[in-house]
Amino acid sequence: MAKLTEELSGKHVTVAGLGVSGMPAAKVLHRLGARVTAVNGGDGQGPRRQAAELEALGIAVRLGDDRTLPEGTELIVTTPGFKPAAPLFRAAAEAGVPVWGDVELAWRLRGPDAPPWLAVTGTNGKTTTVQMLASILRAAGLRTAAVGNIGVSLIDVVLEQEPYAGLDVLAVELSSYQLHWAPGLRPHSGAVLNLAPDHLDWHGSMEAYAADKGRIYEGNQVACVYNADDAGGSDNAAGTGADPAPRTEDLVRAADVVEGARAIGFTLGTPAPSQLGVVEGVLVDRAFVADRQQQAQELAEIGDVHPPAPHNIANALAAAALARAFGVPAAAVRDGLRAFRPDAHRITHVAEVDGVFFVDDSKATNTHAAEASLAAYDSIVWIAGGLAKGATFDELVARSAPRLRGVVLIGADRELIGQALARHAPDVPVADLERTDTGAMAEAVREAMSMARPGDTVLLAPACASMDMFVNYNARGDAFAEAVRALAAAAGHSEQ
Repeated sequence: MAKLTEELSGKHVTVAGLGVSGMPAAKVLHRLGARVTAVNGGDGQGPRRQAAELEALGIAVRLGDDRTLPEGTELIVTTPGFKPAAPLFRAAAEAGVPVWGDVELAWRLRGPDAPPWLAVTGTNGKTTTVQMLASILRAAGLRTAAVGNIGVSLIDVVLEQEPYAGLDVLAVELSSYQLHWAPGLRPHSGAVLNLAPDHLDWHGSMEAYAADKGRIYEGNQVACVYNADDAGGSDNAAGTGADPAPRTEDLVRAADVVEGARAIGFTLGTPAPSQLGVVEGVLVDRAFVADRQQQAQELAEIGDVHPPAPHNIANALAAAALARAFGVPAAAVRDGLRAFRPDAHRITHVAEVDGVFFVDDSKATNTHAAEASLAAYDSIVWIAGGLAKGATFDELVARSAPRLRGVVLIGADRELIGQALARHAPDVPVADLERTDTGAMAEAVREAMSMARPGDTVLLAPACASMDMFVNYNARGDAFAEAVRALAAAAGHSEQ
């Protein structure tokens, strides 16, 4: 940190954006001796409160304008939400001003005895995997925390703000936004869980999105963990008849890692050497064993993972791979997975009513997440819809059609899903709900129940964002759970 203090002392630094990461960034830069100006596009009540807090410390704040580069700026430290093509960064590029993200700043702030980072990214499953990883590390007796994009500022963590003092290792969730602005990041080990089109309006293309995800592998010291089942990347064997390489494995190949760092795959099938996988209902390790050709170390049973849906088993394998890369024993993997319970709205069982199971996966806000959720059940009445964010639904519907008993469509872009259903599942009954008021979810649940038969699962996996009808996916999931409980009460059942 002494070198960074010398580098920043007296330098005019602009912090772009306030909030969870912008506020601690502005404060620590000011403490290091930089002349800080914080800019923020919004100027409502919340930003004004934050501005007053910063101004009391002597930090300049400009609200209502995050497009114009403050005069004399020598460095920008940005929060993750700004697009690379934002006017502020175009002006910075023209002026030759470098841009760091809050993760880059946190990485540079680390002291000589800072805990190593085990880092996770991917289109879906990041938060669950990071929380699983932290649970496994704790089961091994290590002091750790799940931090980063999960809602905990990495700046506070590396400065050892309470309760983050004295940790042994960090389980770090990183978004593609954060990785884009973190060129100096060099984790102990990193994982890309999966890749599917998402946030393309921010990155500009799938190639740019994947490249930013792949930054997590740069400089890895021990293990680059990739999804061996995530097929469809560049065809490195074009013309040979071989299958295309997995996309996440392509990113490993492209990364510049520390000599000796290994590529470690995970698969829901039988693992090859240097992979983790599943054999007869048991999660096994053929990577961190004495003889990778012959031995497989048993880690846990599928029943130790909650819930044991296929995509969640994949999350568990990725978490286990990172933990094993850090030297965690097999028993701790088992104990950590047994102790872990996912956050709400992630394939959460709500109730059973007359033999019909109701499951809340409101967090499935894109097609990739929804497809993974739908694959977990055999016969489904699907509640779907919301804001599509430019997504298309043909592939999702075509793959999921054999599992669909019926579909209830809600939200602003429900017609897009309806059109895909008409093309690929024309025989599946569809209820199209136009209403968007607070009672819409209750009607959706009643419609779904009318379509379902005993043994079916009514699944809220919208494949869309929630902000057309709800504040966020949490509120959408809460509305679903409330409607299901009301249905159960009316039918004379208690919640199960």
